[in-house]
This record gives sequence, structure tokens and C-alpha cells, in this order.
Amino acid sequence: MKILALNSSPRIKGQSKTELMLSHLVGGMEKAGAQVEVVHLRTKTIKNCIGCYTCWTKTPGRCIHRDDMTSELFPKFIESDLAVYATPLYHFTMNAAMKAFVERTLPALEPTLVRKGDITYHPLRGKHPGIVVLAVAGFPEISVFDQLSNYVNFMYKKGLFAEIYRPGAEAMVQPIFKKVCDDVLDAVSKAGEELVKNLKISPETKERIIQPICDPSLMARASNIFWRTCISQGVTPEEMKAKRLIPRPDTIEDFMLLMQMAFRPELAGDIKAVLQFTFSGVQDGSCFFIFKNGIIEVSEGTSTEPALLIETPFDLWMDILTGKADGQKMFMEGKYSAKGDLKLLMRMNEIFGG
Repeated sequence: MKILALNSSPRIKGQSKTELMLSHLVGGMEKAGAQVEVVHLRTKTIKNCIGCYTCWTKTPGRCIHRDDMTSELFPKFIESDLAVYATPLYHFTMNAAMKAFVERTLPALEPTLVRKGDITYHPLRGKHPGIVVLAVAGFPEISVFDQLSNYVNFMYKKGLFAEIYRPGAEAMVQPIFKKVCDDVLDAVSKAGEELVKNLKISPETKERIIQPICDPSLMARASNIFWRTCISQGVTPEEMKAKRLIPRPDTIEDFMLLMQMAFRPELAGDIKAVLQFTFSGVQDGSCFFIFKNGIIEVSEGTSTEPALLIETPFDLWMDILTGKADGQKMFMEGKYSAKGDLKLLMRMNEIFGG
């Protein structure tokens, strides 16, 4: 089987969840013996269709534009058995780069009109690949793909072999969700194998792909903390990442949430301890973290036997957390106190390295 996999994400590898999903789908396809070529549309020149109909009249089957679509991509598209449209969800449908590609496949159709029942359509000029659609979205509900699904089903009908949708995709790179995300990506690879072998994806595999990664309300809270930090610092998400800026919690509840999400179980190892925080100032209250066999539990209030007790003004600790203040220096100056297992204090940057 010959497959053309088209990635329309503008983001580069390491940033793009579209590409993350596509790479696993392609891996499964290749494992099943398919010949797959991956094309990143961000590297290609695809001019907009100008509606001139030259491809239907003067040069049947060939576009008037002389760009990468005409010279390279359209011929590869027509020669493929399957074409994968991999796109991030923009305004609840495919993004502009993918839409431009789709519109430029017009030469695959004849200009004549055919009636079948109450439906009028253009017949195919010749061979046309089967279509697989893969899309990711930040929103956690699977329903956000309804408009895209309606469009591709109307467009390709029986020629649409599979739809692969992943909501809540931003959570896929959070260390705390690694176990479930690994299962999602394994299912995407399985989907690639099934498509090559059966030209369809099993219901069981689809369910694994769309399984919940985390509580949507918690992800919304974490996202809002992140965006507030971007706005307050005047940076884009990529600039925030490049500068290694840390989202700044405004409340004890948000602090607990972000610490839980930043927890690195593989680095915590076999630590068995309770870490207690007692805050004063703009946020007055307590919370504690229980470490046990690579798992973290978070609770408000106080623990009876903490291994380490940190008593600190809330704003000061948030400054330390976000790198605006030197934690060791603040400790030496008595700006906050730490009692108990100071080795645990020294390992906090490691344990919460995410």
C-alpha cells in the first residue's frame, strides 16, 4: 500500500501534537508493510485556488499554478492508495494550509454534473486515494470535531476510510499523564496497522485513542494559570518555553494543582515522605504532598507527621517557584523556614522538574 501523509501543522517537531499523533500512525502503517511518505505542508508552496477552471478546460487535470502542489504533491496524491490529512483543529475545522491543499485537488474531478437521486456531483476524472483524517484539539470534548467530521463525511462519503480525533491534546506532553498518553499513542500506532490490513479502525482502538487523559476542569484551571502568566509577562507560549518561565499560581489551590502536574514520578523514585507547606500573607493556609512509590497525593490542611515543613509567605514562595527569587539565599536570610528533612528540600527542583 502506498500512503501519502500530509501534516498541515505550522509547528515544528516537539511542539506539534498533530505531528506527534501522525508519527505514531505512520509507524503503525509502516509496521504493517505500507510505503508511507510524510509531507509537511509548512515547507511547501501551495497557492490558493483562483477558480479559473483551467484544470477543467484548457489543461484537463492540470492546475494553472506552477508550484509544489502542481509539480509534486498532486501527482503523489493521485498515485497514492491512501492520503492522510493530519491537521490541528482551527475554528473547529481543518486549518488553512490543509484547506488550500484540499481545494487544489479540484483537477481530480470532471466538470460535468451527474445526478444520483436528489444529489448532484462531479464525477472523478480517474483514480482517487482513500482519505484518512487525523486532527487534534486543545478543547477536551470530542464534540469539538463535529464540524470537521460533518465536512469530510459530506465531501468524501465512502471514500473516507477513517477519522482519528484527539481532544485535550495539550495534556499529552504533561509528565503526570504519561501512562495514559502512552496508551493513546500505542492505540494510534495500532490504528495505522489496522488501516493497512483492514482499511478500517476497530471500535476498541478508537475508544483507546479518545480515552480521557485528565479531568477537564483541572486542565482548564491549569491552562488559565498558564495564559495569565503569558499575558503578565508579555510573551507567547513558545517564548515562555524558550525562557523557561514557570506559570505563577495565584492561590493555594492553583499551587497544589501545578505542583501535582509538574511532579516527575520517575525522578521521585521510591521517596516515602510528606511535604507540608504553611503559607502566610496574601494567601493564608496550608497544604501538603504525600510521596509514595512514585505517586503524589495532594491535600489541603496540615499533616500530623511531615518529613519537611516549609513555613513561608505565599508571594515569596511563588517568587522562588518561578525563579524570581533565590530559594537558598532566601532561606539563609531567614525569609522562610524549613524544618525536617532538608535533603528533600534540596531535591524539589528535581522532583518537580516539569
